[in-house]
Amino acid sequence: MAPARTARRYLQCDVFADRPGAGNALGVVFDAGDMDATAMQALAAWLNLSETIFFLPPGEGADYRIRIFTPGSELPFAGHPSVGAAWVAVAHRLALPRDGQLVQQCEAGLLPVRVTSAEGGFHVAVRSPRAQPVGELAGPLPAGLDAVAAPDRPAALWNNGPLWWLVEAASPTHVRGFAPDFAAIAAWTNATRTTGVAIFAFEHDDGHDLVVRAFCPGDAVNVPEDPVTGSANALVAALLHRQGRLPGRDGRYIASQGRELGRDGKVQVRVDDEGEVWIGGDVRQVIEGHLDW
Repeated sequence: MAPARTARRYLQCDVFADRPGAGNALGVVFDAGDMDATAMQALAAWLNLSETIFFLPPGEGADYRIRIFTPGSELPFAGHPSVGAAWVAVAHRLALPRDGQLVQQCEAGLLPVRVTSAEGGFHVAVRSPRAQPVGELAGPLPAGLDAVAAPDRPAALWNNGPLWWLVEAASPTHVRGFAPDFAAIAAWTNATRTTGVAIFAFEHDDGHDLVVRAFCPGDAVNVPEDPVTGSANALVAALLHRQGRLPGRDGRYIASQGRELGRDGKVQVRVDDEGEVWIGGDVRQVIEGHLDW
């Protein structure tokens, strides 16, 4: 007898997107409490999106719980899945905000969420796990990255669940025009057991203050270039805050990411008075249906 199959409710959303087709696509699987990590990983690999989230029953102190999978592995935290999860939880009434507040449970722990009214709906922002500097690069950068890096800004390794190399570029043109050597980046990130590398530069243009690109072709994620990356943007904000170089005003700015992939995502970043980094952005639901998995 063939094993019974379960039709699972499924959504696909664009996160950090002001319109469908922009931002970063997110797979959303409801009622995944009976799925183990192997099944979740297999489905995430098959969907082949940057990340897929799975909603599970929340634990004590949480309004909702998710697990986050890339095609290659599980992440304790990621920004675009967390922002998308918060939006889905409110939009589909999985959780009701109290005084505009929610608590998300993920493998990184309990994370505060803020929900505010916005034109035509609502806006969500998730507080990143506290960013921790790990160190600076002692040796040379991989081929290609060395040509775009600002000469007086060594590559830095930071952790907020994922572990990202942060490379400040000499100019926004260096970021926009960068042609990555994915094999070299994969070898470097595999050797350093990191999630990937994010390059960034100040770019005060077209409603944003920073341009970012993120590459994670290694075994941990297996996504050559991520369209829009909340965790890396949160770490860039923490790095710039530590250096006293935050762009924008009052700890708030907008980062542009994904234009080179045709996505043109916008990440709303805020560093609060305690130095905590909040990541938010617009979310658009584009698919609703069921998975026979």
